[in-house]
Amino acid sequence: MVDFISELLLPVLIVVILILSQSIKMVNEYERVVIFRLGRLSGVKGPGIFLIIPFIDKATKIDLRVVAIDVPKQAVITKDNVTVEVDAVVYYKVVEPGAAITQVENYMFATSTLSQTTLRDVLGQMELDELLSERENINKQIQELLDAYTDPWGIKVTGVTIRDVALPETMKRAIAKQAEAEREKRARIILAEGEYQAGERMKDAANLYQGLPIAIKLRELQTLAEIARERNLIIVTQSQPIEAGNVAALSQAISGKKEQ
Repeated sequence: MVDFISELLLPVLIVVILILSQSIKMVNEYERVVIFRLGRLSGVKGPGIFLIIPFIDKATKIDLRVVAIDVPKQAVITKDNVTVEVDAVVYYKVVEPGAAITQVENYMFATSTLSQTTLRDVLGQMELDELLSERENINKQIQELLDAYTDPWGIKVTGVTIRDVALPETMKRAIAKQAEAEREKRARIILAEGEYQAGERMKDAANLYQGLPIAIKLRELQTLAEIARERNLIIVTQSQPIEAGNVAALSQAISGKKEQ
């Protein structure tokens, strides 16, 4: 009798163990499980340990961590008819696991495809100069559009980054020429501004010398002395007689040249 009971309980015990092993589930802190009971949405479980009914409940695990999508290079024709290749990275996470399962068949594939089409649509409405200089604003605009599109799916787009913009070689050369011309223009403007300021200073000096004739004479003698130190041939013409003190200064400058 005891042997019969043991033989009967052993299969039952095995069945119970199998049922419990299928009933007890455990998920991590960053995971959730969407439960379907007989085809109907029953709820979302996790994190930790929970129970389901085997063969009746169907569990689908969802990762709540931020996922990075590498959007492959897309050929985009800008508003000014320039063809460029652009690739980007999109960051998103699941905030409503139930909607991510029930509202879209494959939320990962859908988000990736939507990112590609939205990238082409947004960049196609911009000119090349905007694309190269307004990346931060473009990233924000694409993020807002994607977030609005994926919100019914329980998806939150946290960031978009345009990683690279590949230009045709002809366009690269044109941009290089444009940058060179811009630098040359700035150099000419700076040079003209310097000449204008120098002219203003010379005008101020002329007004000063006009009020002090002796000052311009001293400046003339200083210039002659500097020329003498350079060992150059000096030809001096004087429309008015030089005073005695100035003659002495000039003679001293010339004698200094000869001694060198």
